[in-house]
Amino acid sequence: MSEQAFDDPVWHNGKALRKGYTTGSCATAAAKVAALMVLRQHIIHQVSIVTPSGVTLRLNVESPHIEGQQGMAAIRKDGGDDVDATHGMLIFARVTLNDDGDIRLCGGEGVGTVTRKGIGLAVGEAAINRTPRQTIEAAVREVIGPTRGAQVEIFAPEGEERAKKTYNGRLGILGGISIIGTTGIVTPMSEESWKRSLAMELELKRAAGLERVILVPGNHGERFVREQMGVSGELVVTMSNFVGYMIEEAVRLGYRHIVLVGHPGKLVKIAAGIFHTHSHIADARMETLVAHLALLGAPHDLLLAVSECDTTEAAMEHIDAAGFSHLYDHLAQRICQRIEQMLRFTKTPPQCDAIMFSFDNKVLGANRPIEAIARALQC
Repeated sequence: MSEQAFDDPVWHNGKALRKGYTTGSCATAAAKVAALMVLRQHIIHQVSIVTPSGVTLRLNVESPHIEGQQGMAAIRKDGGDDVDATHGMLIFARVTLNDDGDIRLCGGEGVGTVTRKGIGLAVGEAAINRTPRQTIEAAVREVIGPTRGAQVEIFAPEGEERAKKTYNGRLGILGGISIIGTTGIVTPMSEESWKRSLAMELELKRAAGLERVILVPGNHGERFVREQMGVSGELVVTMSNFVGYMIEEAVRLGYRHIVLVGHPGKLVKIAAGIFHTHSHIADARMETLVAHLALLGAPHDLLLAVSECDTTEAAMEHIDAAGFSHLYDHLAQRICQRIEQMLRFTKTPPQCDAIMFSFDNKVLGANRPIEAIARALQC
């Protein structure tokens, strides 16, 4: 990829969006320039690195400092137009040269610590992922040559506070942010990193020995599971809009039982075979409700009323008033059928259940008695 490619915008929905760079790129650049400053014994204000994707970045250096054989520098994270929890924060590197020939990398203030197995790093290690580890070490080695050694500390003073806005706590990464990035570049509106962070929680729980998982669109689902089903929140993983992707990941990892729990506003789409539930992909909520109400023999005036609703909540008021609340059991069964169809070529497909609840945390419907589902999850 050419250097100019970084400056070319990404077009999304007719808008030109600016690319950014990852915390891994920041840490790599900070470590490289800190090592350079020690060797040259003068302050440097700009540094270049080549990212794993081949893009050259020229980055401004902040807080440069030299003291004997130790150098320190920071790079400000820029997520482009794909702003995330780490956007705008400073990622520091402190590099201390020595003569032992090895490069030793550690995490300092604001960089999280791994406390659970299953994310590709050993328990107790700093949350600096594999690719950034390689690029940091390679950049420092390029600067100091083959015989010198170095102690490299990556730290981020704002990291502990910023990490509260990430999934790190759920992944067992405590005390700060992760230093991540497989390509070094942040592409605006890219869903891949988001999906991977969600799937990582599936991997973590599977590594801990869990064989049953509850997939929920968001926080309301976890509360319902805990309060209304009496099931541990440890079984819950957020799937966001990525229903099909997360089901496929759960199958790949060998889960034996998958339960989808959510409000009809999200889950009804799955009954129509829509496995990415964001409205920019597809929105057939009213059409799906009308079709299944018709299958249950609903009168024409109810079908018409539902078809003219803008929200699922509004449609639910008509459905309940007309005495068709059994629709939700029917839809939950249909959701399971759709998932079974999606997994029809899987050798040993997992058991599937679906539960719908209302915004006031009440059970609306399920494909089988909710007590039976809860018992199966507690096995």
